[in-house]
Amino acid sequence: MKLSIIIPSVNDPYLQNTLDDIKQHAKSDYEIIVVNGRKIGMRSAINKGVAQSKGEYIIKTDEHCMFDEGFDIKLLSKIKDNWIVVPRRYNLDVEKWVIFDEPPVDYDRLVIDKLEKIGGVRWRQQAKERKNLLIDETMVFQGSCYLMSRKHWDWLGGLRTEGYGEFAQEAVELALKTWLGGGKVMVNKTTWYAHKHRKFKRIVNPYGINEGNKYSQDYWLNNRWENRIHDLDWLMKRFGL
Repeated sequence: MKLSIIIPSVNDPYLQNTLDDIKQHAKSDYEIIVVNGRKIGMRSAINKGVAQSKGEYIIKTDEHCMFDEGFDIKLLSKIKDNWIVVPRRYNLDVEKWVIFDEPPVDYDRLVIDKLEKIGGVRWRQQAKERKNLLIDETMVFQGSCYLMSRKHWDWLGGLRTEGYGEFAQEAVELALKTWLGGGKVMVNKTTWYAHKHRKFKRIVNPYGINEGNKYSQDYWLNNRWENRIHDLDWLMKRFGL
């Protein structure tokens, strides 16, 4: 089994659309594992799905996404064992199942000076200056779709629930552990996916977000991760921030 596609689910009405889209456009040897996270939460659902999977590589995706033709093959063609790779991201009109007529998101930068949390924001200037680079470094990403090797997932230790809770800071944890542990987070612009636009309401309101944000803010700003080989300041300087 080459690829395991993990989808945490809370009975989203667009889950079947997502499954159909994957089956239509994925071209590798893959399996799809859907885990109901209503009772156990998102992070635990992802961990459970990966534990049950068999693929050499792992994609986690949300249950309301559209995909490029052969997205999996394109992502797998340019990956290293200690990378997390994301496709370029569009916004999806889930009711019409079409992409909004807007430019894609290729880069996210880490913002650390907000009072409420650290997190990623769209990095338009980086996209403009590095538009000709098809495989490139990005600081952080949105957690709605990402690919990594099972080797890297095991090295990361999965997603922690202690401190973070079930719903907060998924992509921040993965990105910062990867960068500060010696790996890279990369965007692959040769392929894309589209994620449900934020104008469409959530099916389930997540809990513990504020607490998880505060925990993550303290954890990373104070360099509390013992396995790091770099401090956060190194990452900020690497990207000129």
